[in-house]
Amino acid sequence: MRSIARAVMALALLLCCGNDRAMAQQKTPVPVPAPAAAQPSLPVTLEQALYLIRSTLLTLNDANRTGNYTVLRDLAAPDFQARNTAADLGLNFLDLRRRNFDLYGAALLAPQFGDAPALDQRGMLRLAGHIPTRPQQIQFDLTFQIVAGQWRLFAIAIAIATPEAASAQPQAQATPAKPAVPAQKKTP
Repeated sequence: MRSIARAVMALALLLCCGNDRAMAQQKTPVPVPAPAAAQPSLPVTLEQALYLIRSTLLTLNDANRTGNYTVLRDLAAPDFQARNTAADLGLNFLDLRRRNFDLYGAALLAPQFGDAPALDQRGMLRLAGHIPTRPQQIQFDLTFQIVAGQWRLFAIAIAIATPEAASAQPQAQATPAKPAVPAQKKTP
């Protein structure tokens, strides 16, 4: 019985010593590696970019459903408003409206960016990519201008394409930006 008690005490002592070593090892500071290269900061957070894309596409969706493009125009930058009447926007998006394509996928799915959100040489924010809806995806190329501290729509290009057709073309060619002039690309 005494030998069992000695073995238990020895085991307890061993475990205590082992825990002290483990604790000592945990207390040793671990050097934090320095970042290899500073990553460039984005002009907006990804949450802000998501908001801008979704709100713009859903406003366009409402305009297409009602045939009334006044709100889309009124929410845009002054340069966009000066170059586009609500009637002009109705004509520009006539094919999309006739095809009765619902852009609701913008509310449900996360956009996939062709390039990271970036500012162009004029300080305008460009968001380009696609919403991976099926069987056709929504390709977008949106440009925003800062007006009174808020990003407002400056240019819009929307295309509806099959994913295979979209991957065959470089993204920049799939949705070219046209400053202050809304465009709708059609797929063959």
